Amino acid sequence: MDSAMAAVVRASGAFGGILYALPQGEDALWQVLVAGVPEEMAAPWRRVALDDPMPVADAVRDRELTWCSGREEMARQYPRLALVLPYEFALAAAPVVSGGAVRGALVLLWPGGRPADLDPGEREVLRTGCRRLAECLRRAADRGDPLPPADRPRTLPPPAPRTPSPAEATALSAFVGRLPGGSCALDLEGRITFVTAGAAGLLGADRAGLVGALPWEALPWMDVPHVADRYRAALVSRRPQAFTVLRPPETWLSFELYPDATGLSVRITRGAPDRDRPPDRPAAGSVPSRATVLYHLMHLASTLTEAVGVDEVVEQTAGQLMPALGAQAMVVMAPEDGRLKIIGHRGYDAGLMERYDAAPLTSDIPAVDVMATGLAGFWTTFAELHAAYPATVHEDGMAAWAVLPLIASGRPIGSLLLAYARPHVFPPGERAALTSLAGLVGQALDRARLYDAKDHLAHRLQSALLPHTLPRLPRLNVAARYLPAARGLGVGGDFYDLIRLDEHTAGAAIGDVQGHNVDAAALMGQVRTAVHAHATVGAPPDDVLARTNRLLTDLDPGLFASCAYVHLDLAAHRACVALAGHPPPLVRHADGRVEPLRVPPGLLLGIAADTRCPAVEFPFPAGSVLALYTDGLVEAPGVDIDDAIAALGGLLEHGDPADLDGMADTLVRHAPTPGDDIALLLLSPRG
Repeated sequence: MDSAMAAVVRASGAFGGILYALPQGEDALWQVLVAGVPEEMAAPWRRVALDDPMPVADAVRDRELTWCSGREEMARQYPRLALVLPYEFALAAAPVVSGGAVRGALVLLWPGGRPADLDPGEREVLRTGCRRLAECLRRAADRGDPLPPADRPRTLPPPAPRTPSPAEATALSAFVGRLPGGSCALDLEGRITFVTAGAAGLLGADRAGLVGALPWEALPWMDVPHVADRYRAALVSRRPQAFTVLRPPETWLSFELYPDATGLSVRITRGAPDRDRPPDRPAAGSVPSRATVLYHLMHLASTLTEAVGVDEVVEQTAGQLMPALGAQAMVVMAPEDGRLKIIGHRGYDAGLMERYDAAPLTSDIPAVDVMATGLAGFWTTFAELHAAYPATVHEDGMAAWAVLPLIASGRPIGSLLLAYARPHVFPPGERAALTSLAGLVGQALDRARLYDAKDHLAHRLQSALLPHTLPRLPRLNVAARYLPAARGLGVGGDFYDLIRLDEHTAGAAIGDVQGHNVDAAALMGQVRTAVHAHATVGAPPDDVLARTNRLLTDLDPGLFASCAYVHLDLAAHRACVALAGHPPPLVRHADGRVEPLRVPPGLLLGIAADTRCPAVEFPFPAGSVLALYTDGLVEAPGVDIDDAIAALGGLLEHGDPADLDGMADTLVRHAPTPGDDIALLLLSPRG
């Protein structure tokens, strides 16, 4: 396995690679072998779930090569990966297949600046390497070798450098000693393997204490974000890097890093604090540091996972992004019915946004062009913007703009505009970070739009299934309430109904289908319709529930329902009730006394076809109140159901029968936090 891995890395021209195994029956890839990549950099991806938005997971799921040619493509397709490694490099991930079964995956990494695609020779090297590694993984599995290893993946040593002759070694030592400043060498893990006396003097440390140590551990003043950032950039891009750092109290040192396959050579000289700044860099303080930006981006990533609607996504994005990036305005846009839809904005006048809202989707508008191409646009002056889009008018007063594609499931779903009031330069690292960030926002926005659509559908469905209005009966006062559960779609299986039978009689029903989803709501509609139909033909309560029960058992939906049905004779001031597994109704007598109706509850609807629910008749004079409710009004964790019903009766006792709406509001307001739907129906005969 080691030789096969080393061969494919060497023959492909890659600087490193990672071999993953997919244990049989598992849904995650595990690192087995790492080559040319420091363990610290590979550690975040020790385990990759098959549904993670990562190149290696896509390669296994799709059973084909996944290729990213550089930083911008990485930022568009895999924003999470690009945020952690915002450097210029290319990546290929391929499934490792043996005997038709996926055994794992191979990831290869190339330095930045290579051609945009793999050539045929490189593809053939990759295919051959995958076949060899697949056979190695198969044999390891047959032998019972633990894949993945119990502790950590094996790391291949870098290729050994040529050993110089004694004369060469003497000459090299003299050559290095004559160079101005100092020099040192680091291995791929960042540890110092060699340091000259001149370097130790500049660093203000003893040579013996430096060799074998990490620079930022041996020298606390080097433990700053941009030092580790440039070290990682040199290793990943395999390009020279430079930075300047202050050695307290006032000595500035400049470092130049030169990487290869075995480690890094470092030149150290005295420098100045602005040595590594490009001439066009904005004034200090106008651009947040990389550490600050990363802090805000990580915070944004965590808060976006909790945003449940489009408005929340826009608010979280504006609240985190604008201060992190120094932007003064932000707009989130998406296509809708062939027009540009302004989803949300911050920092712009509402009148300006109204002019662009519902504009045609034309490529003359930068935000629309970015949606179509999926490529970000950066303009440091209006002249640059106008040259790219001649129809653009400078009406927002801003000095620089970034328009970023919002990508979800590999396709643009909108665009994000960031505007800066002062001149702003977008260096390559910032462009990659912004594109990565827009990918996070795009994924959150896609989830939020789906949530909003489901929520809208749920409310429409619930509204359609519950009665819009209850019939007005001259001899009966009525109040009804419905509250959806605090969790789920906001739609469930609770229902109520009032059925006018003739001038003096009526039927009242309340029920609860198990579940809080569309299936429960659909079955609730069928139960309510069945109860209504059987009640309308004049069937007594026990027959209404028996016939409804037979319908449910014939449908066999796999769900059960509780139900209470009451037949009201308003002329005789009598009522008759039957229960199918439902909580007992409460009666508030005219003298204020409250008691539950003692009715045998019967079985839930849908359990057995030939069951009947006993009916009980009771007096229902003027001034009394009958409360029908579902269990969401009384059930709470750790509370005895009888105690909860008694507490509800106490609230009913102190209510005003002349104000049923006020009484209903009081009962619902004192209900437990609704983890379940709540339905309530209050009935009171008039004199």
